Amino acid sequence: MPQQKQVSKAVPTSSMLGMEFFKQIKKARQNLQEKVIEFGLFLSAFSSVFITLGIVFILAYESLAFFKEISIWKFMTGRVWTPLFSEPQFGILPLIMGTLLTTGVALVVALPVGLLTAIYLSEFAAHWFRELIKPILELLAAVPTVVYGYFALLFLTPILQQIWPDLSGFNALSPGIIMGIMIVPYVSSVSEDAMKAVPMQIREGSYAMGATKLQTAWKVVIPAAFSGIAAAFIIGISRAIGETMVVTIAAGGQPNLTLSPLEPVQTLTAYIVQVSLGDVPYGTIEYRTIFAAGMTLFLMTLGFNILGFWLRSKIREAY
Repeated sequence: MPQQKQVSKAVPTSSMLGMEFFKQIKKARQNLQEKVIEFGLFLSAFSSVFITLGIVFILAYESLAFFKEISIWKFMTGRVWTPLFSEPQFGILPLIMGTLLTTGVALVVALPVGLLTAIYLSEFAAHWFRELIKPILELLAAVPTVVYGYFALLFLTPILQQIWPDLSGFNALSPGIIMGIMIVPYVSSVSEDAMKAVPMQIREGSYAMGATKLQTAWKVVIPAAFSGIAAAFIIGISRAIGETMVVTIAAGGQPNLTLSPLEPVQTLTAYIVQVSLGDVPYGTIEYRTIFAAGMTLFLMTLGFNILGFWLRSKIREAY
């Protein structure tokens, strides 16, 4: 008879069971760590959304209480802003005009200087020089804004008065220029990152067609990176609109409806600082003006950001 082979099943030993048990524990620990990290990331994202919604809710709630007593039409079209006077007027136009005036001066300084700086660092500067200059340039953003404010008031304004003798000691020009210097790092850094992201093959194709470095930068790299450059401009505008201490110190604090940067003005942020010092009783109509001004500032910033996103989408479609 043929000899039958006996097939014996492997019986798991205690050591094999122990190894399998530890593997399951390790896998369960890794899954738990991933869940904890995922939950932490979710909390971080949710907290930013929650804080934003909380800010909007507080602004809207207090602003609605303000507009129950003051007409929105008078608020948006009035040309006199004197809410703390014995005969108060609640026309927000002087504050809006002061904000736009200082922001406009800042952008006239920051956008061309920031863009030209980004072009040089991205296309012309040597690697070692770029790595040296870029951190130094970004240090401008680390200087306290109070220092910038007193620099505008005590240093730049006397210099400008040598050029314009009729220039007031408090004016929109001096803080606007300083704000422009402040936001140059934002514009140049983001624009330079956008230009560096343009593939090298696009530059090489331009060089192969006989274009110079300058022609390639202006006619090839900038159009290709314009969505990022537009985002840098929007960041700069939002930063200038929201600046507080420079305009509080150097702009004069006078709600003056004017188009001249040589005159004193008051911005939305400067007025909020003025009323928030504690001299106005809580819950009064004068107190609620800071929320109405804050909502106006929020809507202005939101509008510029929506415009920026729209421009980026249009530019991406075009290219």
